[in-house]
Amino acid sequence: MVPPTAVAQQAEANAVATKDPVKDTILTPRFYTTDFEAMASMDLRPNEAELEAICEEFRKDYNRHHFVRNEEFEGAADKLDPETRKVFIEFLEQSCTSEFSGFLLYKELSRRIKQKNPLLAECFAHMARDEARHAGFLNKSMSDFGVQLDLGFLTANKKYTFFKPKFIFYATYLSEKIGYWRYIAIYRHLEKNPDSKIFPIFNFFENWCQDENRHGDFFDALMKAQPDTVRGPIAKLWCRFFLLAVFATMYVRDVARKEFYESLGLDARDYDRMVIDKTNETSARVFPVVLDVRNQKFWDRLEGLVSHNAALSAADASDAPAPLRLAKKLPHWLANVSLMAKLFLMAPIPSERFQPAVR
Repeated sequence: MVPPTAVAQQAEANAVATKDPVKDTILTPRFYTTDFEAMASMDLRPNEAELEAICEEFRKDYNRHHFVRNEEFEGAADKLDPETRKVFIEFLEQSCTSEFSGFLLYKELSRRIKQKNPLLAECFAHMARDEARHAGFLNKSMSDFGVQLDLGFLTANKKYTFFKPKFIFYATYLSEKIGYWRYIAIYRHLEKNPDSKIFPIFNFFENWCQDENRHGDFFDALMKAQPDTVRGPIAKLWCRFFLLAVFATMYVRDVARKEFYESLGLDARDYDRMVIDKTNETSARVFPVVLDVRNQKFWDRLEGLVSHNAALSAADASDAPAPLRLAKKLPHWLANVSLMAKLFLMAPIPSERFQPAVR
């Protein structure tokens, strides 16, 4: 018989703590809401056949049996050194929050537009299903490290950002497509370098990223059904803005946590260059313009953002009085604004003239 004290000690060891969510910054995943009435009233007829075909793909639910944990997870977390555990938990938390954000948005859209736009509502319901699986799988992996996110608390307390429907299309299309390239790049790298596979969750990335790809294809088809979102001078400006916002945020965030990528045998900068280039190339299929990401000035200016963001983080971490911290941060904020303006004003590439890289 196991002594009661041993049982208590084992129960304490197996306890999972609720992790406090990270403080919202410009680099953390956001929760979104939108104009549900405008979304419900959208005319899908310009591209209804393609949207119906994508919905049929969603109905097949290819990954219904994919996200099932196996014995490889047993004890895997204990094999990681403290520093790798720390950066890996940060990766899981950011990824879980991002997937859960998608679930909440898609679920609410499905519920609110069902009566007026059943095809669109069904597509959103299927995507909410996928995102819920992803978020749950990531959160369960966090529990292997003794912590979990309280997703109910996040739902009630996270700040929601309002975006008009067309901005939701740009942001979520890019989020899904860049998610595809991020996951497939890691999967292919670890397939060639199995000794760098620090945790079994990466075995699931190949099928996982196909969900992301299908979601991106849906938003591609939806924007084509609403041609004003991808035609005309105003649409070109918004496409440039969202491409830059997504690419810059990812690059600054990933370089700041480069230790996670190093633990997988990847260089964060090289990895992001590839992901950004492929996402930019993919975006040329629907966006009227894309960014000139093969111009060295683009990367030099991103590096400037990295440097100023590091200085801002250092100022936040200092023990200086608040007014002094603010004074130290102000020039870096202004420098970041200047760099983002220079990046935005770089001449874009019209999609019809875009040449995919020779690989």
